[in-house]
Amino acid sequence: MSPAQRWMFSKTEPLPVDSPLHSAPNLVLTPHLGASTAEAQESVGIEIAQSIRAVLLEGTIRNAVNMPNLDAKTLAIIGPHLRFGEKLGKFLSQIAPKRADSLNINYSGKVNDVDTTAITRAALKGFLQLAGGSEVNEVNAPAFAETLGLKVSESRLSAPGDYTDMLELSAVGEGKTVSVGGAFFGATPRIVSINSRPVEARPHGVVLVLENTDRPGMVGHMGTLLGDHGVNIATMSLSRNQAGGTALTVLNLDTAPDEELLNEIRASEDIHSAQVIQL
Repeated sequence: MSPAQRWMFSKTEPLPVDSPLHSAPNLVLTPHLGASTAEAQESVGIEIAQSIRAVLLEGTIRNAVNMPNLDAKTLAIIGPHLRFGEKLGKFLSQIAPKRADSLNINYSGKVNDVDTTAITRAALKGFLQLAGGSEVNEVNAPAFAETLGLKVSESRLSAPGDYTDMLELSAVGEGKTVSVGGAFFGATPRIVSINSRPVEARPHGVVLVLENTDRPGMVGHMGTLLGDHGVNIATMSLSRNQAGGTALTVLNLDTAPDEELLNEIRASEDIHSAQVIQL
């Protein structure tokens, strides 16, 4: 048999005794011993050690049975989206209904050119951490979602939008739909929509989200309330549906407001809702 005619096959089930392959003159059958030699065991150990090192030092994942492969080139593209997706998931979980039935992650822009499975898992991890705590990770998040009855889906928008890359998460539960969207301004991530309302907020630290009556003096009123309690505003973003309607106010704060301040804010007849998001 020439080298070009030598083939190796691995079969988990034994060949039937009456198989015509047994009588083939150019066929040799042997037990599968490839991973049982001392050399093979050493090679497997080295490969495992190299794979673990790559995950810990570089973030690349190779040949994992419960995670998508993530090479250095792909990681360079989606690395920022992994961290951002987790933040958006954590944000959404704090404004979503207590019992969510479904979670959708919508991708638009250049990120559609790569496998987004790892980003979806990162977003799901962030969304589930409120319920599962630190035990939830990228590996077990899909299984944990299944035990909760949470349906997870992906969608893609290929048409160009307002942003080069945008990631939008939406959750449905208790007859209500909530969403949060994020995009990159250069290399800087920003929350750019909440419940389909355009905003601009930093995705870290303490975020205070208010729904309030759109009337003159509300910004000053909120600033005074927070200032009286020693809470400093880092950034503020305003959005309204119409003049005199309902406005969405998003504030990045240096410190979290205490319960006394929150009660005072919510007691105002012009404040329809107030939520503190911890990122």
